[in-house]
Amino acid sequence: MKCFRGQSSSKKSGKGKRIMVVILVVLAVSIIIVLAGAWNIFGEKLKAAKSVRRLEDGLYYMEYNGDYGFDAFLEQGGAASDDDMAVYITKFLSNGFFQTGNNPVDKDFGCSSLCAGTVSGSQLMGRNFDWKKCNAIIVHTIPDNGYESISTCNIDFLGFGENWKPEGVANQYMALAAIYVPLDGMNEKGLCVADLINGDEEETHQKSGKTDLTIVSAIRLLLDKASTVDEAVALLCEYDMNSSIGTAHHLAVSDADGNFVVIEYVNNEMVVTQTSVVTNHYLSAGEKYGIGNEESHKRYDTLLTIWQSNKGIMDNRTLQEVMETVSYPDITQWSIVYDKTDRTLDFYWQKQYDVPYHFELDASYKEKGE
Repeated sequence: MKCFRGQSSSKKSGKGKRIMVVILVVLAVSIIIVLAGAWNIFGEKLKAAKSVRRLEDGLYYMEYNGDYGFDAFLEQGGAASDDDMAVYITKFLSNGFFQTGNNPVDKDFGCSSLCAGTVSGSQLMGRNFDWKKCNAIIVHTIPDNGYESISTCNIDFLGFGENWKPEGVANQYMALAAIYVPLDGMNEKGLCVADLINGDEEETHQKSGKTDLTIVSAIRLLLDKASTVDEAVALLCEYDMNSSIGTAHHLAVSDADGNFVVIEYVNNEMVVTQTSVVTNHYLSAGEKYGIGNEESHKRYDTLLTIWQSNKGIMDNRTLQEVMETVSYPDITQWSIVYDKTDRTLDFYWQKQYDVPYHFELDASYKEKGE
């Protein structure tokens, strides 16, 4: 992964608290690790923790190369709730030495996404994450059994406390939990996924007996295992979906072949709708179509009008500017322009649209698994 910041050729308000409380005892775990010298058990985790670095106030970066336990998570049945996920993550990070309970969380945030193509045929996706002021961590993962990806996590959703930051050995180790809480991302095949709150608070809890997923673990699944929209849809059909933070969600999913859909859950049934624009109201035909607030419809109409007037064609800089038009001061925490063809992205922190962080997925991983 290459990352640098500088001038780039690409140029709803929400309230909530946390998706989950994961661990408060990992501080003790890290001390035990050092004292016991158990590098063969914790080596990959410690190396990843050491990679955590501060990019600027409130923004961090981390790399994990190796097995972060996601296959084991699926094999043991996944998780039907954020609390269950928290227990698994704690067990993984402590190698079973500790387990912990969880606390309930609040919710309510918005977001926007837009897909477009370029004159040269590249495929792009723009994404705004709208929430209250927060800390975030950009996570670069290279799993042993999956695709390389880069994703973003709202650190506040980890539940370590309002003023918690991944600084210092113990807190850097705790930050590994962010791998399991992605809110958007792109993998080496050019598959992009973004979580957006949907138009009501209907929770999804499928109970067919399949392995369980929460919204955030579903995003990790797709980034690790899917290369196209069709593969992503087929994968999700193999699992039972469960809402995170007690509300409705939908997933904007797109790929390097120019496919783009929104995946929604209505009456516990998955519905897939082709759309280049997603905000925070239902887009699937039927009883819930259009349910959502006025602000969501306003952003959607703005993006769709621009998309139509450009016939779906934009360059990176234009897409960034379009996403800026539906952003909010003090609310849009990050904007991203993904280039799914080049496997690069420009990350704009808290509306600093002149100076993005630029990431390139390493070319040596592009052909992995082919």
